Amino acid sequence: MTRTVIESKTKTVVIGFEEPFCVIGERINPTGRKKLAAELEAGNFDTVLRDALEQVACGATVLDVNSGAVFTNKMATDPRYADNNFVEPPLMRDLIMRIQEVVDVPLCIDSSVPGALEAGLMACEGRPLLNSVTGEEDRLELVLPLVKKYNVPVVAISNDDTGISQDPDVRFAVAKKIVQRAADFGIPAHDIVVDPLVMPIGAMATAGHQVFSLVRRLREELGVNTTCGASNISFGLPHRHGINAAFLPMAIGAGMTSAIMNPVRQVEMEAIRAANMLMNHDANGGEWIRFARVLEAVEAGATFAEASAAASAATSGRRGGRRSREYGRMGGLASPPTLRSPRGYLKKDEARTCILLYVFIYDPRANSQVRVKCLAPWRCILCLA
Repeated sequence: MTRTVIESKTKTVVIGFEEPFCVIGERINPTGRKKLAAELEAGNFDTVLRDALEQVACGATVLDVNSGAVFTNKMATDPRYADNNFVEPPLMRDLIMRIQEVVDVPLCIDSSVPGALEAGLMACEGRPLLNSVTGEEDRLELVLPLVKKYNVPVVAISNDDTGISQDPDVRFAVAKKIVQRAADFGIPAHDIVVDPLVMPIGAMATAGHQVFSLVRRLREELGVNTTCGASNISFGLPHRHGINAAFLPMAIGAGMTSAIMNPVRQVEMEAIRAANMLMNHDANGGEWIRFARVLEAVEAGATFAEASAAASAATSGRRGGRRSREYGRMGGLASPPTLRSPRGYLKKDEARTCILLYVFIYDPRANSQVRVKCLAPWRCILCLA
């Protein structure tokens, strides 16, 4: 049975055919996010830390960390900053070290610069996922030795020196080539997570059918786990999240075992949680029941991120104290919270025996109270904070 093991210092995540779908959070990526790139250029990591905490609270089990920032201002005064080989390695190291201070999930080190990949590998605690190798000859020769040296799994993207083929048979052949070349380095197939490349459905009507067929072949013929950039399927179309939410369960049914995606989107996470249960990857429906409480809090007026953070705090208890404080500092739900009932504000002693169904949490961003469903009356960490 194929099992790709990814680890942080304290947590292990297994990507596999009989495992829950692995959600790899995509938001720590300055590519196309000018504001984030500018913050990183100024040495400001607040958005990165907030994104890390929020994604984990919303259900990401692995975080992708991309260092592809363009430092426009520094480039104007120092030409070295025009070279990604100069910019990315120290940035990747800083990103990894700071993110590890606030979350304990495994990381996915994402860069096109081999020096940045190795800098991330050196800074990372545990066994991260490396993103990525392609079928291009120079990329194979640069990345596979790193995979072997650090004994880590790697994302294998199905393009080669000829580019990205629209023919799924060619993309399968590229994936097979990467698996075979990895074997030459002593890297087992279970440490290869293939990205078969999802094409936009708006540009190619058969894109969905192609990727489902490819995933089945990759599983049955090569025995490898798979991933994708989930939002690629809906690129350029309106109401993209509805398309993504339909695509993900279908991909899971075809055998896909992970995706790089935005976990802060409620509709997509709802689809994944339901698919896990329908695939018998959620024992007794426990995760779905816990997730349903988050949805109830959203219906009561909280945002998905706020409700997810509250649920995470309630289930982790006081063990998550440091991270709860970080979340409050970064602009999330304040900790300790202010509680209120329809009868007025509760004292902490009263809160310990509160049997109300809802609590009100102060949200500093909105400068107002947010009503969320109490997840565990009498024992709720929000009440006891």
